[in-house]
Amino acid sequence: VEFPGRLGQPAFTAVDHVSLQVRRGEVLGLVGESGSGKSTIGRTAVGLQQPTSGTISVSGTTVSGLSDARLRPLRSRFGFVFQDPAASLNPRMSIGDCIAEPLRVQTDLSSADVDAKVASLLESVELPASYATRFGHELSGGQRQRISLARAIALDPDLLIADEPTSALDVSVQARVLELFAELQQRVGFACLFISHDLAVVDSLANRVAVLQHGRLVEVGPLRDPHPLTG
Repeated sequence: VEFPGRLGQPAFTAVDHVSLQVRRGEVLGLVGESGSGKSTIGRTAVGLQQPTSGTISVSGTTVSGLSDARLRPLRSRFGFVFQDPAASLNPRMSIGDCIAEPLRVQTDLSSADVDAKVASLLESVELPASYATRFGHELSGGQRQRISLARAIALDPDLLIADEPTSALDVSVQARVLELFAELQQRVGFACLFISHDLAVVDSLANRVAVLQHGRLVEVGPLRDPHPLTG
């Protein structure tokens, strides 16, 4: 997967021949140094970033180069949790509308059913239904990340990609968000690609870990004797 260089520099290879398998009900941790290609894999897999060359395939479907219209039905199978929860919350929309947006775009649910689903999703991330009328700026970072998680699982995705979801949170908040994440993953059973630079965080959630170095996959296996880059 290549991207254009900046200021006239030649294109560079961000990810080179990486193949990952994440089984339903499993959490695969993806770790590596900054710039190793972790986030590139996550963002290109769901069409949030398009390379200038190279091919990205998810579940046998090539997603690179697809238009938004052709990506839309595929995106209903994926959830994405950003590092910065504000990135997935429109500041002009209420929390309820932010969570409901994928339901309104991707399903034929009635307005009443959407509202009921939003209330259920809020409950699943341990927030009261009354939060549906609030806005992102009224919530703490941990609460916003819970909202992002609720939105990400709204369509019962086959695969959820979490890109450094706790790195922007206070340490005191991280633990509970991670516990909640693990509880939801076990309850819903989606496959999860959990991207992080923090091996301790990955160790608390993942069944297996994949290690990237300079865009190449150098190790995949259980969390024992990790590669030196992660130790």
